[in-house]
Amino acid sequence: MEKEIIVETKKEKRQNPVLFLLILIASVVVLAIFFNFITDGRYLTAMNIRVIFSNAVHPIFIAWAICFLFGCGYTDLSVGGVVILGSLSATAFGNMFGYPGVVLGGLIAGMALIFLNFSIFAFTKIPSWIAGISLAIFYEALALGLRLNRTIGAHVDTDLHRDFRALGQTPLNIILVAVGLVAVYIVYNRTTVGLNIRALGGNKEVAKAMGVNVTRTLLFVGLICGVLIGIAAFIQQSFVTRTVVMTGLTSLQMIFNPLAIALLAQVLQKRINIVIAVPVCGIIIYAVFNLLTMLGVPSGTLQPAVLGVFLIIFGISAQRGVKEVVK
Repeated sequence: MEKEIIVETKKEKRQNPVLFLLILIASVVVLAIFFNFITDGRYLTAMNIRVIFSNAVHPIFIAWAICFLFGCGYTDLSVGGVVILGSLSATAFGNMFGYPGVVLGGLIAGMALIFLNFSIFAFTKIPSWIAGISLAIFYEALALGLRLNRTIGAHVDTDLHRDFRALGQTPLNIILVAVGLVAVYIVYNRTTVGLNIRALGGNKEVAKAMGVNVTRTLLFVGLICGVLIGIAAFIQQSFVTRTVVMTGLTSLQMIFNPLAIALLAQVLQKRINIVIAVPVCGIIIYAVFNLLTMLGVPSGTLQPAVLGVFLIIFGISAQRGVKEVVK
């Protein structure tokens, strides 16, 4: 019995999430020092660190939303189109009403559209990925129509005024991530809604048998994801100042990096909570992209290839010793 207790204690120590997080952060710091060495001291400058963090902020919020989607077993490919419309709304209302317009413009568009998406998911039998593609096409067409409209186009196809861009810059964007981390962690891990979401992702029929109201839970997910996407929209617009309207499903490009962040966080969630893993993974991925840019690696071709290899290596490492089929 004593031997079993010792073995169990050692196992718990190996799986201690705080210890693993500290080791992960220490590893990132060591790599950052190495990156700084090979870039002749350009990597760890204050300006470059701010660039890395600022680029990672709005994808982190999108990745949190994707985690909720994955948590309940759904896939919504229209998220990029919603971010575009939310960004256009943040610009239009921000330039008219200042910061309240920036925030409410992004939030209202994000919440309304994502809630619409989940209403479709909840009340129809259309697979979410099929509905998501259809909605992505619709949102892209709607954004293009707004831009080409003679009356509305002048308000959306323009830069966000420079006096209202602080939400996309440090330190406010970092504060938003910190507040978001606490809020998302509580909702995902400490509320009935979060428990029901994970129950749906495990097995919808079993969740129903346990008394989970599937429709109501999906609508709650729509509201939560809508808030996160709305925040991502106004932060992104504050950072880039103008969003390019995309058609032909090119809005899917906007979720590639957040999707990579969410997938990498899923790999790490066996060791640390997925909500905490998302910002860590976001910073890691954008730190790697930043290094590749400094080294002259083309951003449109080789950088995504490197990201794919990076994720495969992480996935292989995380699944060592796993014998069953991994979803």
